[in-house]
Amino acid sequence: MPAVRSLDHLVLTVADPDRTSDFYSRHLGMEAVTFGEGRRALRFGGAKINLHQAGSEIAPFARRPTPGSADLCFLIDEPVAEARRALLSAGIECTEPALRTGACRPLMSIYLRDPDGNLIELANEL
Repeated sequence: MPAVRSLDHLVLTVADPDRTSDFYSRHLGMEAVTFGEGRRALRFGGAKINLHQAGSEIAPFARRPTPGSADLCFLIDEPVAEARRALLSAGIECTEPALRTGACRPLMSIYLRDPDGNLIELANEL
């Protein structure tokens, strides 16, 4: 039986790849990239998020690709309280920091939404 080692990439179905790329690169420091025949992605650390435009998904794709259906957690180095202040000053609503359970250790997290309404958690490992 195969054993999963790590995540390479995931796919987000989005309404507007330009708006999504701008949000994630401007506010979360991801690198917007184009690859293949004009495909769009966001690169960060050792992973990436491929962007599929709703209604123009690239086969194979999820059974019900829907903008706004994801719930993602990203680890950040900057203290979440500082990240929250920066996001709020940019007009992005986000929660107060809260203690959460991460994959390997406790997290201090804030939550916000991307342009499609996906729930984005930004967290510091404790």
